[in-house]
Amino acid sequence: MRLRRFFNPESRVKLGSGSGSLNLIKKSTIIKPMRAIYPGSFDPITLGHLDIIKRASKIFRNITILVSEHPDKKERIPLAKRIALIERAVAGIENLDIKTTSGLTVSYALENGYNVIIRGIRGASDFESELEMSQINSILSGGLETVFMMTSPQYSYIRSSRVWELLKFGGDISNLVPASVNAELNHLADK
Repeated sequence: MRLRRFFNPESRVKLGSGSGSLNLIKKSTIIKPMRAIYPGSFDPITLGHLDIIKRASKIFRNITILVSEHPDKKERIPLAKRIALIERAVAGIENLDIKTTSGLTVSYALENGYNVIIRGIRGASDFESELEMSQINSILSGGLETVFMMTSPQYSYIRSSRVWELLKFGGDISNLVPASVNAELNHLADK
């Protein structure tokens, strides 16, 4: 993989004066490219998750969707199926890859050279818990950054637990999850 160099725009050197002057970038001001992960259980991936992924993919050069297995959390969709659903949902977004972990996100980030964790925020209640987690991650890692992205308003009410609740009672989930996920979950519900 070829790495591009990123430059700090404030590190320009002006040569000459007036309209014929040149702005050059000092080579000593190279900024380290940011490697970002977007962790979650994605059980299932929702339109809210997809919103964050699409928007973050325009900001970061590469994003790893980190699918977590929580030993204390009972996932309803097996890991391999969750990955397949994510792959279908993000098809066409080129700067993504998908990995899995059963450990701490911060440990995975440090072991694999990531320097940013992306977290989606739906509202104030999410912010409080995410802020606490980002501070713990920063302490554990010696400075790993967390970037909070506000979910677009049309997706701010979506959460995976509500998808399952609606599905249980025969509700329509088509406005909550990508089309491929909707088809798969409705197929599972029919069994």
